Amino acid sequence: MKEEIINNLGNPRQLEKLYRDNKTTFRKVFNLIYPEIQDKPAAQIWNERLNFENQEISWGPANDLIFVIAASLFAGLIAKIPAFTNIQEEFFYPRNTAFIIFPFLTAYFFRKQKDQTKKLPAILALFFISAAYINLLPDNSKSDTLLLACIHLPLFLWTVLGYTFTGSHFKDYQKRVEFLRYNGDLVVMATLILIAGAILTGITIGLFSLINIEIREFYFNYIVVGGLAASPIVATYLVQTNPQLVNRISPVIAKIFTPLVLITLVVYLIAVIVTGKDPYNDRNFLFIFNMLLIGVMAIILFSIAGTSKEYNSKTGTILLLGLSIVTIIVNGIVLSAILFRISEWGITPNRLAVLGGNMIILANLCFVSYRLIKSVNDINEKVNVEKSIASFLPVYSLWTMIVTFIFPLIFHFK
Repeated sequence: MKEEIINNLGNPRQLEKLYRDNKTTFRKVFNLIYPEIQDKPAAQIWNERLNFENQEISWGPANDLIFVIAASLFAGLIAKIPAFTNIQEEFFYPRNTAFIIFPFLTAYFFRKQKDQTKKLPAILALFFISAAYINLLPDNSKSDTLLLACIHLPLFLWTVLGYTFTGSHFKDYQKRVEFLRYNGDLVVMATLILIAGAILTGITIGLFSLINIEIREFYFNYIVVGGLAASPIVATYLVQTNPQLVNRISPVIAKIFTPLVLITLVVYLIAVIVTGKDPYNDRNFLFIFNMLLIGVMAIILFSIAGTSKEYNSKTGTILLLGLSIVTIIVNGIVLSAILFRISEWGITPNRLAVLGGNMIILANLCFVSYRLIKSVNDINEKVNVEKSIASFLPVYSLWTMIVTFIFPLIFHFK
């Protein structure tokens, strides 16, 4: 792509064709090479075209806004099913929280993809089968496989959302990277909405309490629950209609937290060694290590997938490389501890699930680190770093399916 852009700066028609064939890759490669060609008038025009950001807030088409409002209301109704029925909250929410969010997000992107009509039966079947399956599992609060299924089902439905998001370009790694970028932007926007909602909640309850009207219980049971259910849908709508709202926030967050997390992680590992903490026989310690691993992995993924401009420098790439290497060390400790526990006390659903997940993450991290090493001296390798992330998404999806649907069967719902 790099050579094609440079060679066709004097051929507007061919440049337009390259852009329309793969807009995201074109934009990314163009921004990488722009310092080399910025003296060309054609390059200057394309730079303004690709990087111009609208400063006004857009509310999108009226039909989209109506859909978001309707979807938010339906999500709120699903969240209140235990209040309208005899279903216990302890039974409903662990199994069905994912169905409050993902069907509506999937429907939103399905409407945007004009070439997905043939996918509709498969997508509907996946949701209906998943809902029936998780709710028909034996109600055993001590079942490890039930807990694992409840944890991994949202991850599986997340991959269904990704399948819809990518449309007919599921095999295109760049579309997968766009999906990861969307998730990072969604987290930022949803967090801002929830913070604003929390402030509004405090003010509203305080104002009514001044006139001796107690609305706390009603407000939390209906308004807050409905707002929580609607926040991912509203956040998605705002991110998609106004990408400039978070395009400037996400890179700053990643740029600040990457070095901070790297320093914290290195100091933490040194402290573990100095204090002589044993991760092999302490289950809670191993659990915290796994949460740490997942959190750091998410930072690496979203840093690479969402901040290409911020990490085009060698320093930024080295920071990400350092973070990935330290995370590989953490992953190695976790894997050795899991294998030790399996050799001492045998295989359980939890140990096997954690072992499989950590092995996939380790392989992904090694692949990412290899690409980062190559990109230290060649910034054009950045595209391949993103590809190394996107290529593993189907593997994660397959593992979530195995843990959710196969583990309860092979372990006899224990």
